[in-house]
This record gives sequence, C-alpha cells and structure tokens, in this order.
Amino acid sequence: MSEMTPINNDSPNKHENPGHPGEDTAAIAGMYKTWFLDYASYVILERAVPYVEDGLKPVQRRILHSMFEMEDGRYNKVANIIGNTMKYHPHGDASIGDALVQIGQKNLLIDTQGNWGNIHTGDSAAAPRYIEARLSKFALEVVFNPKTTVWQLSYDGRNREPVTLPVKFPLLLAMGVEGIAVGLASKVLPHNFIELIQGSIDVLKGKKTNLMPDFATGGVADFSNYKEGLRGGRIRIRAVIEKLDKKTLVIKQIPYGTTTTSVIESILAAVEKGKIKIKKVEDNTASEVEIVINLHPEASQDPDKAIEALYAFSNCEVSISPNSCIIEDGRPRFLSVNEILEISTRNTVDLLKLELEIARDEKETEWHYNSLEKIFIEKRIYRSLEVCETWDQIMDTIEAGLKPYLKNLRRPVVHDDYVRLTELKIKRISRYDANRAEEKLLAIEAELAEINDNLNNLKNYAINYFKELLKKFGKGRERRTVISSFETIVASKVIANNQKLYVNREEGFAGYGMKRDEFLRDCSDLDDVIAITGDGKFTVTRIAEKAYVGKDLRHIDIFTKNDETTTYNMIYQDGKGGPIMVKRFFISGITRDKVYDLTKGADGSKILYLGVSGPTNGPRVNVHLKPRPKLKNLVIEVDFNEQLTKNRSAIGNVLTKFPIAKLRVIGGGDPGTGTNTGSAPNPAVTPKPVTTAAAVKNTAESTDDTPKTGSNGKTQIKLEF
Repeated sequence: MSEMTPINNDSPNKHENPGHPGEDTAAIAGMYKTWFLDYASYVILERAVPYVEDGLKPVQRRILHSMFEMEDGRYNKVANIIGNTMKYHPHGDASIGDALVQIGQKNLLIDTQGNWGNIHTGDSAAAPRYIEARLSKFALEVVFNPKTTVWQLSYDGRNREPVTLPVKFPLLLAMGVEGIAVGLASKVLPHNFIELIQGSIDVLKGKKTNLMPDFATGGVADFSNYKEGLRGGRIRIRAVIEKLDKKTLVIKQIPYGTTTTSVIESILAAVEKGKIKIKKVEDNTASEVEIVINLHPEASQDPDKAIEALYAFSNCEVSISPNSCIIEDGRPRFLSVNEILEISTRNTVDLLKLELEIARDEKETEWHYNSLEKIFIEKRIYRSLEVCETWDQIMDTIEAGLKPYLKNLRRPVVHDDYVRLTELKIKRISRYDANRAEEKLLAIEAELAEINDNLNNLKNYAINYFKELLKKFGKGRERRTVISSFETIVASKVIANNQKLYVNREEGFAGYGMKRDEFLRDCSDLDDVIAITGDGKFTVTRIAEKAYVGKDLRHIDIFTKNDETTTYNMIYQDGKGGPIMVKRFFISGITRDKVYDLTKGADGSKILYLGVSGPTNGPRVNVHLKPRPKLKNLVIEVDFNEQLTKNRSAIGNVLTKFPIAKLRVIGGGDPGTGTNTGSAPNPAVTPKPVTTAAAVKNTAESTDDTPKTGSNGKTQIKLEF
C-alpha cells in the first residue's frame, strides 16, 4: 500500500483545536477515498487476482519460490515451508498453509507425502507438522530459472523475491484460480494439461483454439454457454450416475466444486421435502467416488426419472459462472481463456528465446576463455612472465604475446581476460592436453551452432519444447470431464407427487392443505393450478396450502406449461343476450397469477359448456335452441373434432344468435380430464328431434337468422376461427 497521505497544514479545511489552543486538526474529507483506493488496488494486485505472466497469485508465487530455495531433492515438512515463506509473505501462516494445500491437491507443481485431504469428500489436510512436500519434476523444469527471473525486494527489504516466475507453460489455465478482491472477482476454471499443450502448439501454427474446462472430479459438462470463460458465461456440470439395478443407483463422479458430503446433504434435503423417493443413501467413497442410492419402491419403477430428479433437486447438477479476470501490465483485465493461452504461449516463446540467448552468450564466453587459455599455454606465453617485476609488466607481456593471434578470436580481449590468465595454476598448465582442448572447442562450436539454429527457427524450437513436455509429463493426464450437451430438466415433470390437491367450489379456494374439502388429484408442491370460472376468466397460479382461485369454477386442474396437447372445447355467450360462440383452443404462453379472458370480453359473457380433451378425442355436443316462429331445427350437433384448434386468444365463431334452452354431451371427450357442462337458463323446454350437422357454417350469414338446411335435410353449421 502507498504511504499515508500527509496532512496539508495550508489546507482550507484546517481548523484550530478548541481543546488545545495553537494546535490544528485536519478534516478527513478525501482521506477515505484515497485510502480506500489504495487498499482496493493492493488487494487486487497483491492478493486476489493472478498475474497472466506466470498464472500465480503473490502467495502462490512466494510459496513456490521458497520451496525452490529449500530444494534439495528431499521432502520438507510443510511447517518448515510455511515458516520459510513468511520471509516473503506478510499475511501469516494460515493463508500460506491453505494456499500450499490447494496447490498440492492440484497434483501438478508439488509432490506430496502424508494426508493432504480429499477433494472428493472435502476432508481437510493433516496439520502442517505431519505432512511433507517438495517441488515436482515438472515444476523444476518449467517454472524456475534464476537467470531469466526479474527480482524485487521483499516486503521488509531483507530478501529478494521474483516479480513473476519465468513459467514456460499456461499454468493459470491448467490450475484454475478463484479470488475475490474489492469490487472485483476472478474465477478461471481449470483446463486439461494435454489440451493446453496441444492448444499452445496450435497457437504457434496459427490455428484457432477452443479450450473447454476439465475438472479433477470428472463429471459430465455442458459448455454450450461457456463464452470462453468471460463474464456472462455459464456451464452446467452433472454427476455421473449409473444404474446398478432397478432399485439401486450409484454416483461415480461428482460435479466440480461439490463434495460427497454436500451432494448427499442436498439429496437428503430433497427427500425430506418429498421431491425424490429414496429409501437409503450410503457413502462408500475412498480414492474414488461411490455413493450408493437405494430407491423407494415407487421410484424404482422408473429409475431414469429418479436420475433426472436427482439432477433437478440436488447438487448432482450445478451451474458455474466463470469470470476470467487477470493482471496484465499492472492492471486488471478481462480476457477469454483463448486469449490467455495466446499470451502464455507468446510469453513461453520469449522466455525460450531469452534462455537461448543467455546460453549462446555463455558458450561464446566459454569458447573465448578456452581459446585464450590454449594460446597462452601452447605458445608458452606464461614463460615470458618469469622476468616481469611489476603487475603492469605482466599485463603488457600477456598483451604482446596474444597480439599475433587476436584475429582468430571472436571478440576483443579485455583487461579481465589477462587477469584470468594469470590465475591459471601451474598444475593445470603442466597437465594441459592440446588434443582434449581442441575437442572441447569443437564441442562448444557445435553447441553454438545448434543454439543459433534454434534461434533462427524459434517457432519450431518452441513446438518441439511443448511436444517434449507432453511426452515427459502427459501420461495419466487425459481428460476426465466428458463434454456433452443436455437439456434443462423441468423440475415439475420429474418431482415425485408429494401433495394432494383439494378444492372448495362453493367458496372458491384450492390448495394442498384443505384436507376436509373435495379431493381433486395427486400433485407436487412445484405444480401450477389452472382455474376457469363461469364468466370466461382464467388464471394460472402456483399451488399453495390454500389460495383463492375464484367462485363458479367450471374447470380446475394441474397446469402443464407449453402443453399443446390438452385441448379445451368451449361454447359461450358473448355478453348478456349476445350470440352463442364456439371455440376450440389450447393454453400456452401465460404469466402466473395474471387474469386472462377466454371470451370476447363483453360484460355478462358466460361459459355455457367447457370440456377438456385430447387433440383427437373432442366431445360432441347437442345444442338445444328455444322454440320460436319460423325456426324449424331446434337442435344443432357440434362435433369439436371437426374444428380447428387455435390459441386461447381466438374469439371463436358464431354458432347461433338464437337463445339456447340447454346443451347435452352425446359422445367423445375424455371423462377423466375434468370436463364440466353448462346449461341454458330454461332447461325445461323440450326440443324437437335432433338434426345432425355434418358440416358447420356460421348461422349469422343466414338472411332470415335461421339455420340453413342442406339437400339431405340436415342443418349445416360452419365454425370459422
């Protein structure tokens, strides 16, 4: 954090302290803003968000640097690692220990020994004094190189620590990271080791990459809305559930971010609420997940539906929203995982180039020193030093002796080179082997040629580097999470019937808590109820213990959303004394608790008949008209199967403008669908014999307002929607 902002004594906000005359106090206006921004910047840059260069948070970087500092090939007590890391990290041993365990559980950078916890069960690691760790061979090869590391002073100025580690691998994407800062959060999901290396090779070849996460816990995931890890994306992960038999299910893999304990608790909570019928749950997890679920006899009749219910009501399916935020050039940025891979690959190429350049300089220096030594000994220049009495004479003698051979060297000879020659021991000179010296120079020249060739073909060199990583460390790192695509499970379709629906038609109430009233049907507490009243209004509402749905109920039942197979057949009067209308429709696209009108909306409209059926088994209804002069046919037969089925908003068509005496269902329909019939105000009128309508025509088109009669003597009524 930056230092505290000094108080400006010349500020207009300065006031004299009344308790201490002569002393001034400063207003704190603005201090909060300054200090808060300093704190927020510190948390973002120094604690919560990883750097794109090495993919590490500061605490992780300091742990790895401390372990490299202690590295001797043997395991170290975690307590000792924590203590050594505290030289670099100012936030205490607890944060260091937790971060170290998290790195160790990812099984990539650290070789562990002892009880490091279990990512499947959520069991914590043993105390730091009981567990040990060392850097993995992979970490030693790709993470560390003091020659290419940029250093800075530690928080107390006593030690050096790396600004970032020279990681030559997309470590951030391999390990994943999650952190919450001030006003900012980061969540990068882990990806597959092999796919990351192949992705880096594709980047170098100019191919497009499309990375998908891979989780150590396995599972099946739908990445169709991943959005490359950016904000707004969402993935769904499911457990792997196998059917052992009709009565037994076994969970073999669990979703990322869950444990067997949390999964079992969510299942038991769903059972307690009656959403799933399960008899017993057993956790047999050890090194691999195994949760055995014994189904209730009712659920065992359809184990596939039980599996879907587990996905719908428990942590067997979870959703995760990524938020790929990293630090680049000292500031937070939101980048896609494919962009991060490209940056990491370019960074790896730059580091490989820097390593080659350093190696070339070292080899050229080695060749230069060996060449000088060869000339110095073979030309016996060292013998000329015996007569020199001063240091300057020695330097001049060596310079004069080397001068004829300088043209064979690759760089100028400097004073330090002369000094180095004077440090040669007599023993080395006496045992000098010219042939071995020549062979060594030739070997150095061959290495230099190889280094220069790699520098000239840097892309191929980087590709070969990644291929070698894959060959050495890729075994056993195959993808564990299966990439799939699955539809969202509608909870109301898979939930077990855990309630009963009752209705009080007289008072207009319905619900699952009205056990003294009329029983309607079994249901669940996630179901919706549709209620249609005699005035042609209907609502759809979530089932409750007791809720008002309206009096004069003509139809009440469980409502299935977007169901176009349930067909409603209705005859209604449009307003008081208005024409008789007929319509056949389905109901979909509704808003819960909103009142809808199935009629044209005129005052006094009422339903005369309402039947519910399937799309092909519509009812047949006889409509009996009141006798009046010139009205020959008093009965109209309406066959709803001959009518077009449209949306609920269709107003229907005019059946007749004459008053109705009564209606009678004569066939068709489904008696189990809750069909209700209505009657006209004067059912005592006895109609004349029925005349069947083979086709239907709008009677309003008749000039004398009487139904037309065909050549066969039958009334023809045409219903047009």
